[in-house]
Amino acid sequence: MRIAVVGATGRIGAKLTRTLLGAGHQVRALSRGGPALDALVEIGAEPFLGSFDTGAGQLDTFFQDADAAFLMVKTDWNNIEGHYPVVAQRFVDALRNSPVRLVVSLSAMGSDVKGKTGHFESFYHLDHKLNELSNIDLVHLRAAWFMENTLAWTGSVAKYGRIAWSCTPDLKMPWVATDDIADLAAKELSHPTGEHRVIREVGSQDLTMLEVAAIIGAEIGRPVDYRFIDRTRTDVQAEYLKRFGSPEHWLDDSLTSDALNHGVVRFHGDHDVRPPLPTTMEAVIRDVWKPRYLEAVADGQQPETFPMWCARDELDSRQAP
Repeated sequence: MRIAVVGATGRIGAKLTRTLLGAGHQVRALSRGGPALDALVEIGAEPFLGSFDTGAGQLDTFFQDADAAFLMVKTDWNNIEGHYPVVAQRFVDALRNSPVRLVVSLSAMGSDVKGKTGHFESFYHLDHKLNELSNIDLVHLRAAWFMENTLAWTGSVAKYGRIAWSCTPDLKMPWVATDDIADLAAKELSHPTGEHRVIREVGSQDLTMLEVAAIIGAEIGRPVDYRFIDRTRTDVQAEYLKRFGSPEHWLDDSLTSDALNHGVVRFHGDHDVRPPLPTTMEAVIRDVWKPRYLEAVADGQQPETFPMWCARDELDSRQAP
C-alpha cells in the first residue's frame, strides 16, 4: 500500500513512518526537510517537502498515487482559533480529487463537543471539516493527553519538588504515550475495517494529577507535591501576560482547563472498552521524563517558565492583594 504521512518527522509521524516501512508499505513523507527527513529517506521513505500548517509546497500533489493517508495538525499558538480550520480546508482541498480512500486523522478528546472548550474546539472543527470527504473512509483517533507533556514539569520538580497546573487534583484524566498513537495509526492504516466513519478513543491510563505526582515521586525517590492553580487569580494572570504569553493563549488555556474540570470534555464509556495499549505512565516517567529531570537537576540554571513560576514556594493558595 502507498501511504502519505503528514508530519512524518515529528514524534508520532517518525515512529509511524518507520513502522509502515518495516511492514512493507511505500511511504511518502511530508516534512520541511532536514536531518530527520534524511534519516527516513535512508530507510526507504519518499521525501516530499512542504507543510499543510504553513501552506508551503505543492500540496495539491502530495496525495497523488496514494491509497491512504495519515493527517495531523501542529498547533500554532500565535493563531489558536484560526489555524485548525485553515489547515483542515487544505487537507480537504488536496484530498478531494485524490485516489486516497482511507484517512487516519489524529484528533483529540473533546472533538465531539461544540462550543468554547479551548484547545479542544480546534479538533471539533478539524473532525467536522474532514467529514465532508464523503468518498473517503475516515478514522478519527481521539487522543488523550500525551504522557510526554509531563516534560513541562521537569524544571519545577527539580527546583521546587512540585507540579503546578490548573486541573483539579482529583480529576481522572486519560493519558496516552505518543508511540502507542503511532502504533495504533499504523494498525488502522495497514488493516482497514472498511467502515466509513470510525472514532477511536485513544488512552491507556486514567490518572489524577495527584497520581501522576506520586508516580514521579516514586521514580526519583523524593516526594512531589501537586499545586492546583486557580486561573481566576488576577495575580497569576497578570504575571503570565507580563512575562510568558498572550491574552489569546491565556484564554485558550483557561477554557481548556474549565472544560476538563467541569466534565464538558471527557472520554466516553468505560476504560476497559478501549483498545489495550502497552505503554504506562510509569514507563514514560522512567524512560523519557527522568533523564530530562536529571539534566535539569545537574544544570541548576533552568530558565523560568510559567509552570515553574507557578510552582515556586512563594506562590501560596491565597489571592494576592
